[in-house]
Amino acid sequence: MNLSLMLAERHAAGRPIRVGLIGAGKFGSMVLAQARKIPGYHIVGVADLDAGKARTSLKRVGWEDNEYAATSLGNAMDTGRTFVTQDAKALCDFEGIECIIEATGHPLAGTRHALMAIEGMKHIVMVNVEADVMCGPILGKMARDKGLIYSMAYGDQPAFICELVDWVRSSGFELISAGKGMNFQPEYRYSTPDTVWGYFGWSEEFVAKGDFNPKMYNSFTDGTKAAIEMAAVANGTGLDCPDDGLAFYPSGLQDLAQVFKPASEGGRMPKAGLVDIAASQEPDGREVLNNIRYGMFVTFKAPDEYTRECFKQYGLLTDKSGWYGSMWRPFHLIGLETSVSVLSAVLRGEPTGSSREFRGDAVATAKSDLKAGSYLDGEGGYATWAKAIPATISTAIDALPMGLAHHVKLKRDIGRDQIVRMSDVELVDDLDVVNLRREQVRTMGPKAVAEAAE
Repeated sequence: MNLSLMLAERHAAGRPIRVGLIGAGKFGSMVLAQARKIPGYHIVGVADLDAGKARTSLKRVGWEDNEYAATSLGNAMDTGRTFVTQDAKALCDFEGIECIIEATGHPLAGTRHALMAIEGMKHIVMVNVEADVMCGPILGKMARDKGLIYSMAYGDQPAFICELVDWVRSSGFELISAGKGMNFQPEYRYSTPDTVWGYFGWSEEFVAKGDFNPKMYNSFTDGTKAAIEMAAVANGTGLDCPDDGLAFYPSGLQDLAQVFKPASEGGRMPKAGLVDIAASQEPDGREVLNNIRYGMFVTFKAPDEYTRECFKQYGLLTDKSGWYGSMWRPFHLIGLETSVSVLSAVLRGEPTGSSREFRGDAVATAKSDLKAGSYLDGEGGYATWAKAIPATISTAIDALPMGLAHHVKLKRDIGRDQIVRMSDVELVDDLDVVNLRREQVRTMGPKAVAEAAE
């Protein structure tokens, strides 16, 4: 609870925390909006393939022109200004930068940027959950082996869930489950970029007036983003994904402890130790009372009668028995809070959540009957949704991670709701990332862990 004090001391000593940001989209813009309000926190460089868009983002969030008028990274470091570039590698190589924020949202580019950052001896705040869920465990290990921090982004839901899980364990309670809230109904699973606006209740005229990315919004709608984030949480906490994917149990605050406990104890979970989603809508579309659509939660169990009585005395929301309780955070402000991760990495040498095991996977699953010769179109597209399953299952069937399901050609027909396998597609591009993923399976997958334990 002293990050701001530690930063103030560095600022007073003339040693600001120097940061490089890759990606100036929505998340990156929110990072930039707060960065100029934090004394001692210096965004040395912003890298985006569209440098003009990056400058537009800076202007939109309130930066003055002269604040991002640096002529080079060196000039930015000397003047306290910010340099805008298209060269992400230059940020990763620049000696003056201590931490890289990867906020592109592109799984292939994000993986490569993380490798560049590690090579450049930079801490990494991996906003890019798409890359993290695909290769995060091995990237995290590579960073740790060099004494670097590889961290989830504070402000995003996975990091907050990891924080809640850490609170449960540090308090001596028995962790039962963890997850987040979101808007979901079963029919959303098959949403496409053509149908997604209907689920938001938005007209074509309304959409035309804004800067809305249909694939991005559709990734949230069809459950893909939930699968990616929950599999990442599994890798960061040691929890597991359900064998048949996320169930999206409708639940409000008053029911979290009752719903997210094992079915053997009167709940709805197959067993303890799982991640899942508290849906904010019932299957018929009715809104759940006191839903936590924007929040995160954990459920946990009292270890003895005395603690159970304390739960009651201090007003904790519990299940009917009083043994199971829930704790939650109601909101997350994504990029507005990500500076906490940077400061934690640089000043404390600690991540705000990090993928340490390969336990969960988000794998490509057909939205409809797909024909051989057709192409998959990635997250939020027409062809596939992501299913969160244990790595024990995904590696056994050689499932295709969602991060590799973009612009790859099918070699055979795939039925609706069938998981796509690596052998079902032609992997001719992006082989560097494909090989890194395969190395993660070989060295950190369930089979490798089991063999090492023998």
